[in-house]
Parts: sequence; structure tokens; C-alpha cells
Amino acid sequence: MRPSDHVDSAAPTGGDDAGDAGVTQPKLGFTGYVRFFWRQLTSMRTALFLLMLLALAAIPGSLVPQRTADPNGVVQYKADHPQLFPVLDTLQVFDTYTSVWFSAIYLLLFVSLIGCIVPRTRHHWQALRTRPPRTPARLGRLAGHRSVPVDATTVTGATSTATGATATGANAATSTATGAPATSRTDAGGTSDAATGLPSVDHAITRAAALLKRSGYRVERFGDSVSAERGYLRETGNLVFHTALVGVLVAVGLGGGFSYTGQRLLVEGQTFSNVLGSYDSFNPGRWFTQSDLQGYNLTLDKFTTTYEERNLDALGQPLDYTAEVTAREKGGQERTERLGVNAPLSVGGTNVYLLGNGYAMQVTVRDGDGNVAFKDVVPFLPEDSNYTSTGVIKVPDAKPSQLGMVGFFYPTASKLGSGAFASAYPDAQNPMLTLQVYRGDLGLDSGVPQSVYSLDTSGLEQIAGRQSKTASIELKPGQTQQLPDGTGSITFDGVKRYVSLDVHHDPSQAWVAGFAALAVLGLLTSLFVPRRRVWVKAVPRRGAEHGEYDLEYAGLARGEDPNLERAVADIARRHLSDLGVRIPA
Repeated sequence: MRPSDHVDSAAPTGGDDAGDAGVTQPKLGFTGYVRFFWRQLTSMRTALFLLMLLALAAIPGSLVPQRTADPNGVVQYKADHPQLFPVLDTLQVFDTYTSVWFSAIYLLLFVSLIGCIVPRTRHHWQALRTRPPRTPARLGRLAGHRSVPVDATTVTGATSTATGATATGANAATSTATGAPATSRTDAGGTSDAATGLPSVDHAITRAAALLKRSGYRVERFGDSVSAERGYLRETGNLVFHTALVGVLVAVGLGGGFSYTGQRLLVEGQTFSNVLGSYDSFNPGRWFTQSDLQGYNLTLDKFTTTYEERNLDALGQPLDYTAEVTAREKGGQERTERLGVNAPLSVGGTNVYLLGNGYAMQVTVRDGDGNVAFKDVVPFLPEDSNYTSTGVIKVPDAKPSQLGMVGFFYPTASKLGSGAFASAYPDAQNPMLTLQVYRGDLGLDSGVPQSVYSLDTSGLEQIAGRQSKTASIELKPGQTQQLPDGTGSITFDGVKRYVSLDVHHDPSQAWVAGFAALAVLGLLTSLFVPRRRVWVKAVPRRGAEHGEYDLEYAGLARGEDPNLERAVADIARRHLSDLGVRIPA
């Protein structure tokens, strides 16, 4: 008879509506659906999927500049891709690691891992306190099973059955004649039969238990058998791995709130102090306070670039950047350090990275009255691989009118056929500075912030350059040239190198590194520690009168264990060798 809802059951009869009878599916309801989605979220499969999704979501952060790490790069990206930038900005690609979608994946992964770890830890703790399972009745069905007879043919020095019987009869007769009790079947230590020389069952199982215990198994004896298991360290490693992942997530989340990142452009000879006002841009964490800034100074002594000079196909390509700096911590002594590519400097609880470099113009501007209106070092931004650079010089204190200059710098100036200049090599072998000069109100007093790398020429009058009667000013280091209309003069004092520094403070780095190492150790443990059970059982032979029995060995693995049969064979070999039993060919 089949159940009425079985696929092979006969169609119901008895009425018009009988054929419509079907299986009634249970309704989950709101609580049921919540429980279902919670179980799906906290499954290991979902946790692994979210971990992979988090790795994929982090990719945009390495493809485009981020506002927290490279704000100038974001500005440059906007200028280079005016149509694509609004789309990516709407998707929060320039703030990848603080975006809504990245945070959602991050939090879901956190909840999923917690939901996986807690019940599994409780179950693992209960398993550790549980005795090994009882020995199965039929070991022959398990992996690596082997049965070894323990009798006169396999035990060295044992007496054959017939001889043992005669000896036993003689002993009994002698005992009867003398009135003494019959000889015991085992020796005084209970390790072997006194008549046949066979190891006793109790001794064999006791030695098996001792051997398994020395091999790292948890052992439990059940009568004439011993049950052993090992490999709980595998699940422990698995739990350690997932717990360490949670630790990484927590450390990154909390550490980001106390971290800060700042950028500073530093010219040779200048000193940077680790105070808030010394940064060109600064991005603090949510819980940052100014007291987190540890006092130290950095002076850029020299910047050196090594270029390719032998390979003509790669002539001028940079090979290495090196910045020699002097670091002075509060209460400490000065020390000279080397700062290079992928070689950050650790000072004052921060890591200082070398991001970029360029040329800075050292100029002196005198106004129409002959007074020094401007004397400073102005960094120029490189535009190509040969370091053709552009920059802006603003002189708001000039009299009778303010001056603004748009400059082009050529490290190795070369004049083209069209009369324009270009740089033929990135090193400063023939430096030249050209300037287009404007006069008028620069708008610096309007209260509207302006970029130091751009000049708004609307409303200004060009007095030197392509749109004026006077050609652009051309200067080499040490030269001075008068400005048109008696507006003053400019002196090109020299060229210096500058570096762009990224200062990063993250108190969670040590915690993240520790949890990451712990995760790797846990993962290796879960991959290479096998989970297995082994049984050794003594089975008496039917009709045996002189203590003959068989020793059975078998194992069972949880999951794939290609070495299980070899491990069972090794335990059998060592145990039989300890008992003095030969393994039959």
C-alpha cells in the first residue's frame, strides 16, 4: 500500500472533488520566513560567498583614486574624465571603502560569521566533552579493516594446542595428587597465557589503548575493544579561522575610526611638523582627536632620481626614487632615514609613504616700486614623462597692481621647429622657465577658496604672452627679466625637487596582522589535520579451548582522508609488534 500522496498511488475516487485532493504544504508565516532567511544568512556557504563578494567590491578602490588617500588624484581624474566622473561619483566609487554598498556587504559578512561561529562553537565544545562512540559490531564494513589471528601460528614462543592441552592435563593431575590448586591460564601479571604463551585479551586491549593514546587519540575502552578518535583540532582550526576573520573585520572597523591620513608636499630644505595646520589635506577618522598627533619633524634633505641611460628604447625611464630625510621625534635625537618607493618611513606612530615628486621653482618678484613682493619656492605639476611641468605664481602684494603668472618648466629644454619648447629628458640638464604674465585683481580677498595650481584669468589683463604684444618671458636659473609696463621684475633663482608624502596612522595594523596570522594558522590546521576514528577489537574464536582469538582493526574518516588505511595499518603493525604477534603473509 502506498501513502495517498505518493507519486505511484492510485487516484482518489468517490466524488467529483476527490481528484482535486493534493498535498497540503505547510505555511511558513512571518516567523518561519525570518527563521529561513536567518539560517541562509548564517550558513557557511553564504559566509564564503560574502567574503568573495567583499574582495570583488574592493577592486574599484584600487582602480580609481580615493578621496581619503589621494584627493589630488580625484581632482585630476575629474579633469581627465569630465563625463565619467559624475557617474562614478554617484556610485561612490571614489569613496569605495565607506560607500553604502561596501558597508552593507561588510556588515552582512560580519553577521553571517557570528551566526556561523556561535552555534558551531557550542556544538564543538559539547563534542570535546563527549566520550568516543562505542565499537561497531561489524568492523569488516569499515575502511582499512584487517583481522589478525592470535594463536600458536602467529605468536613467537607460543605452545601448540595439542601440546598445551597435554601440559594442562598434566598440571591438573599433579595438582590433584598433591592437593594443590590447578595452574592459572595467565601469568602473574595477567599478560599472557601460562600454558600457551598467548597474550591475554585484557593485555592486548590495554596495550592498544596505550598505543592509541600515545598517538594523540582520545581513548575509551568498551569490554574487549577500544574506541579512539582524533582530529578535533581540525574543527578547532576552522573555528579559529572564522573567528580571526571576525577579528580582522572588527579591527579594521574600529581602527578606521581612530586612524587619520594626511598629504603634504615637501620641497628640498623644508621641514614638515606633524601638526594639523602643516598638512595640505587631512582626512581624520570618526573618533580622531588632535591629541592623537604625536610630535615629530621631517626635513627633506635631498631627493634623487635614477634614470635609465643605457637602453635607448627606455631612455629616461625612472629606475628608482630616493628621498633622504632627517627625522626628529619629540624628546628624541635626530636621525637620517631613507624614504623610497615601497619603503615607507615609520616615525611617531605613523607610516610616511612617498607618492610622487616634481620640480619647484625658486623665484623672486619685485613690484613696480622695486620692493620684493614675492620670494618663495613654487611647486609645478608634471604633465608628461619628461616632466614638462606647469604652475602658477600669484603676487597679491605687488604695487601698483596684483600680478599672476602661468608658468611652464622644461627640465631639459629643446626648441621645436614650430618655435615652441619641449622637454627632451626628465632630468634638469638644461632647465628653462617660461611665463605668461597677467595683472589685475586676483580675487584672493573675496573669501572664495582657490587652488594654488590654477589661475582664473577672467577679468585679468595679459601683459606678456601669446595674447599680448610682449612675448612670454623666458628664464634660465640665475637670470632676471623686467616685466612689461614697469610692473616689476622676476628672478629665476633656481630649481629644487619636491616630494609628495602620504602620512598614515592606523592603530589597528598590529591587530589586523595578528588576526591575519591566526587565520592562516587556523586555515592550515583545518586543511591538514585529519578527523578519524580507529577501533581495535578482540574477537574470541568459536570453540577455542586455549584462549585463541582474532584482533580486528578498522577506521572511519569524517570527510576525505586518503591516509586512513595507511594509518590503520600502521597502528596494527605497531600494536602486533608490541604484543609479539607476527602478521600473516
